[in-house]
Amino acid sequence: MPMDAEVQTHARTLAQRSPDHLRVGPFTVRYNPDWSLKYANYAIPDQDAEPTAEDIGALVAAFRAHDRLPRLEFLPGSAPAVEPALLAAGFTVENRAPIMACAPDGLLAPKPVTDLVIGEPATDAEFAAAALVQHHGYGGTGEPEDGTARWLRTAAEGGGVAALATLDGVPVAAGGCSVPVDGLTELAGLAVADAYRRRGIGAALSAHLTATAFERGCRVVWLEPADETVERIYAGIGFARIGEKLNISLDPA
Repeated sequence: MPMDAEVQTHARTLAQRSPDHLRVGPFTVRYNPDWSLKYANYAIPDQDAEPTAEDIGALVAAFRAHDRLPRLEFLPGSAPAVEPALLAAGFTVENRAPIMACAPDGLLAPKPVTDLVIGEPATDAEFAAAALVQHHGYGGTGEPEDGTARWLRTAAEGGGVAALATLDGVPVAAGGCSVPVDGLTELAGLAVADAYRRRGIGAALSAHLTATAFERGCRVVWLEPADETVERIYAGIGFARIGEKLNISLDPA
């Protein structure tokens, strides 16, 4: 199976395994009741899905009923008929993001960051600290929702990885690798506190997460970089483009 197809299968399988997921026509909705972040709530079409207008209407209604933005994340090549149907229903493309992947023999060591300590959260306080870094790193204010820390716990307990980086005891970065499926895991939720960016911490933490996932038996780590700058950081530690993901949503208005 091509790598991009494996990545789509991995994402769909995790969504279908989530305890609160929804099935709406040819779609699986990854719904997080205690985490309203749009990136934690989205639908993935079935392989080669050909949704009708009624299917899409039901999908929108399901998102609205759960107070979530109607939104999908998927690799267009896995279901070519879906994007045109969504556009016809009024959806707008957020972006087309590259998908990158790395295998064990491709991982490169980043430049070391002096005094940076990276460990796996174990206590409630450590998970809370990691969740707070992620929440603020993605533009949030105040305290994070419960789902942020729950994702990290689920990843760590299910064979993936959770990590918290500190400098002089101060939490400065956090992230994780999802529960693996058939040897694939997604590196996601990586965030560096504003005051500590551009020091190589993101690259160091990404390499640590990736190496730890390989040590735990994963054969491929994949991810979606936020922009071209971040893509260059991941390329610098051995990740390479393997495809493109479509992020598309319906304006709340």
